[in-house]
Amino acid sequence: MQDVVLAMLAKEPSHGYHLREWLRQALGPLGESMNAGQIYVTLARLERAGLVVRERAEGPPDRKVYALTPSGQQRVAAWLAEVNWPKQDLAELHLKLAVARAARLADPVELVAAYRRELMGRLRQAQRALLAEPEGSAAGLLLEGVALRLQADLRWLQACEQFWSKVENEAGDG
Repeated sequence: MQDVVLAMLAKEPSHGYHLREWLRQALGPLGESMNAGQIYVTLARLERAGLVVRERAEGPPDRKVYALTPSGQQRVAAWLAEVNWPKQDLAELHLKLAVARAARLADPVELVAAYRRELMGRLRQAQRALLAEPEGSAAGLLLEGVALRLQADLRWLQACEQFWSKVENEAGDG
């Protein structure tokens, strides 16, 4: 969540309320259960870590606008470059792609391609290891599960690539 918030702030300084609404919209029904205070707790942690600063805002005195610090900008760049499958939570990857496009930080199709390359390499490793296992071994069962999960993840990445390619094509036409 912290990296998603930082990436949204890379687009422009923002209020916590705006960040929360963007997250809820990006997550669809999954965002409905998001605790309203979670975004503010996250912003406070990021501020303590020196990744964001609070700025004065026009309007009510309690309205706070947050902006990235140079350290926050460096962390966003590192997060976008990171490919950490299978640790990756699908919702987090979805948000990474959405915020990369919304904030014009990176091309979501290129990010998907990086994940695909990583997963293809891992799938080849799992398949080679599976072929080396004796028939009926417990390790073979685990390796088969790993290969099946990677295949499913690759199918989802294909759907992501199709979606984000379409979004980019429609944006280019408009």
